[in-house]
Amino acid sequence: MQKLMIFQSLWAMERRHPDGYERSLDENIAMILDAGFEGISAHYTNRTDVVRLNDAIRGTGLKIEGVCFPRNVQDLRLPLELAAEFPVSHINVQPDVRLRRVEDCLPILDGWMQLAEDAGVSVFIETHRNRMTTDLLFTLDLLEKRPDLPLLADLSHFTVAREFAFPIDAETDVMIHRILRNAQAFHGRVASCEQVQIEISFPHHRPWVDLFLQWWDYGMREWRSRAASNAELVFTCELGPKPYAITGRDGNDTTDRWAEALVLRQMLRDLWAGI
Repeated sequence: MQKLMIFQSLWAMERRHPDGYERSLDENIAMILDAGFEGISAHYTNRTDVVRLNDAIRGTGLKIEGVCFPRNVQDLRLPLELAAEFPVSHINVQPDVRLRRVEDCLPILDGWMQLAEDAGVSVFIETHRNRMTTDLLFTLDLLEKRPDLPLLADLSHFTVAREFAFPIDAETDVMIHRILRNAQAFHGRVASCEQVQIEISFPHHRPWVDLFLQWWDYGMREWRSRAASNAELVFTCELGPKPYAITGRDGNDTTDRWAEALVLRQMLRDLWAGI
C-alpha cells in the first residue's frame, strides 16, 4: 500500500528569537517524535553532524531526508557516502550553481544521476531560489532536455520568484502541473506572490492556502499514478525561521510555526485520504 510520510525540517525547528534560546537537537527530536512525524529533514554535508543526528534518532523509527548543496558533480559523493552508512529516505539536492545555459547544466545533472544510480540512493533535485532551478521557465527547459529528472517540489520559490498574479491563470497552472508530474517528494510551506512564507492561520491568506492545497492534491495524485504499490511519498513541513518567517516589531514570529506545522500536516493527511 502506498503511504504518505510527513517529515519535519530540523531547520524549521530553529527559534531564532531575540531571547537567544535554542532547543537542543535531542529536544527537537523528542518534540518531532512525540508529535507523530514519520521523519526529519537534515543536512547530510558533515560526517560529525550526521553521526550525531543518527545517534539522536536511534531506536525512534524516524526516517531521514538528507539535504545537500553541491556545486559540482563530485560534491555529491560525500552525501552519498554518508547515506550508504546512515540510510536515508532520499537525498535532496539544492543545486548550488547558477548557470545561464541549459546545456551547461546537463552534464552536472547527468553526473549526479549517475552517482545516485551507482550508489543505489534516491536523489531528487529541489526547485529552489538562488539555485540552478531558481526560475520556473528555466526549470521547464531543463525538463524538456531531461524529461525524467526527479524533482523535489517546493512550489513556494516559484510563486514568489515569478510574482504570480492572483488568481493564477491557466498558463501558470499548466506550468506548475508540469513540475508536479516530476515531483518525487515535496517541501511544504505556503507562499504568496510577495512572500516566500505566509501565515497559514491568517484568514486573509486562505486563498493562497487553497491554491497550494490544489497543487499538492494534483501532485499527490500524479505521484500515486506512477509510483509502486508499496512506495512512500515524503512531504516535509518546512516552515522556516526568520527571515522566511515574517516577524513583528519585537523580532518574534507573528505565529507559532510549530503549531502551524501541525495544522499543515493535518491538511496534507486530509488531502491524501481524499485521493
